[in-house]
Amino acid sequence: MNNMFPARDENLGELPVWNLDDLYSGPDCDALSVDFDRVTRDAAAFQAQYEGKVAELDGDGLGVAIAAYEQISEVLGRIHSYAGLRSAADKNDVEIAKFHQTVAERANSINTGLVFFTLEINRLDDDALVEMIESVPELARFSPWLRDLRDFRPYQLSDDLERLLHEKQVVGSGAWNRLFDETMAGLEFTVDRKRLTSAEVFNLMSDPDGAVRKKAAKSIGKVLGRNVRLCALITNTLAKDKEIEDRWRGLPEPASSRHLANQVEPEVVSALVAAVKHAYPRLPHRYYALKARWMGVAQLDYWDRNAPLPDEDDTTIPWQGARDRVLAAYGAFSPELARIGQQFFDHPWIHAPVLAGKDSGAFAHPTVPSIHPYLLVNYQGKVRDIMTLAHELGHGVHQVLASEQGLFLSDTPLTLAETASVFGEMLTFKKLIADESDPSRRRVMIAAKVEDMINTVVRQVAFYEFERRVHDARRDGELTPDQLGDIWMGIQKESLGPVFRYDKGYRNFWSYIPHFIHAPFYVYAYAFGDCLVNSLYGVYEDGSPGFEAKYLEMLRAGGTLRHKELLAPFGLDASDPEFWSRGLNVISGLIDQLEE
Repeated sequence: MNNMFPARDENLGELPVWNLDDLYSGPDCDALSVDFDRVTRDAAAFQAQYEGKVAELDGDGLGVAIAAYEQISEVLGRIHSYAGLRSAADKNDVEIAKFHQTVAERANSINTGLVFFTLEINRLDDDALVEMIESVPELARFSPWLRDLRDFRPYQLSDDLERLLHEKQVVGSGAWNRLFDETMAGLEFTVDRKRLTSAEVFNLMSDPDGAVRKKAAKSIGKVLGRNVRLCALITNTLAKDKEIEDRWRGLPEPASSRHLANQVEPEVVSALVAAVKHAYPRLPHRYYALKARWMGVAQLDYWDRNAPLPDEDDTTIPWQGARDRVLAAYGAFSPELARIGQQFFDHPWIHAPVLAGKDSGAFAHPTVPSIHPYLLVNYQGKVRDIMTLAHELGHGVHQVLASEQGLFLSDTPLTLAETASVFGEMLTFKKLIADESDPSRRRVMIAAKVEDMINTVVRQVAFYEFERRVHDARRDGELTPDQLGDIWMGIQKESLGPVFRYDKGYRNFWSYIPHFIHAPFYVYAYAFGDCLVNSLYGVYEDGSPGFEAKYLEMLRAGGTLRHKELLAPFGLDASDPEFWSRGLNVISGLIDQLEE
């Protein structure tokens, strides 16, 4: 059902649950059936009209064709969003799973008939296409989309092979993704005879009681260990599937397709990764050694990585308090940001309670420009949950602002998609610090922010390194769970430093991370976004004239501009190696404050 009521928690207050009626009122509603039937007919008519004829179109004709293709894609996107959001809220319901799969298969079949269109566009002569764009305003509007599409031109296969790969996806990588999601959603963890979801048990890893953290860690390791062979099979299969497709396309390395999709040069990513790895000693190694001293121990157990500090306030913050803090932080920077953010709370666009079968993480889903985004969080009343809310709301506000570009131009590459979310976190952190007068609590808040930044920058680059080593090793044959565990442990020890102790259960922790399954090499986007925002926020604090207006324009641009063009008004350049050092120095500076 879509008409879900808010959940009530005695400590957290009323937690919102989204209502999806703005998309569709139910899986059997007339509107959904009408849309599916109509888009099926429209796609068939589009294929009959244009297949094999794109090269014959003039500028006006190509502009009309792309606009029609965008409209078909928007309807399919709306249907797919509805099915995906229902699934995210409850992966244990077999009827919801069946509906989601049925939608995926039918949409895939429709899209398979449209694969020809982008392939034929990419076969157009460069000079002829530029001439058409320059002479036809209706086509020129789509020039950023055409630019991004043609980046994949050198790696394009024959029409028949592209159709085959597209059609098989739903029973190939898509099926393995579904198996992973449903397996993770169905896991139960036991701590002190209580059955917990993954969101609940991982929340205990931040419990003030070390004994509770240890029990949670042991339970996680045990449950993941029982499922590690399945996760290894999924990981091996998807890595091999990717290697085969990359080889056929002629992509130079496993991460190449991600760099293309992110519209970022490989050398820029390499510079980011090198800068972060070079900073391991002065960031995570230094900070966690400092944390060990605060906790009065020579070494930390891995379950103490996110432990609260000894004098940390463990007060539970109700949902209303989280909402007010985030909106106040947004409003202090920009009334327009706060106004857009307020809409998510005024309407049922957020799913907040922890529930069995629900996705354990957090996300902002843009749906389609003609509707609005939806947010999913698992709110449990901690400061970290407030920061997660600020992060996802940043995504949501960004998606609203970019929606005016339309479906094809609003989508932002992952590296830039994290800008507004991390900036929202920084605004919220600065507001919380400014409102806190107690020096001890300010120290704790700074330490919490450092931990979040290490998790966003260092940990995600370590994840990226794990993926690179796994995909490289997979080319020599299937990897056993032990081999995957060895790679995981090597990366963790390298990135987190010598202060940590591990047990055999931690060897399985790689297996629950969904990004490795859903979006290979996605993770460096978090580090990219965090370092970018650190530099961007420095420009803001330096009093750059017109910063708010330029920032909002950057968000409104969506996917029309690339990182060089978007950052130029702020005097920043991500291709400059010093850019990453500047971002990392912000984290180092906070650790300096803590040491003092």
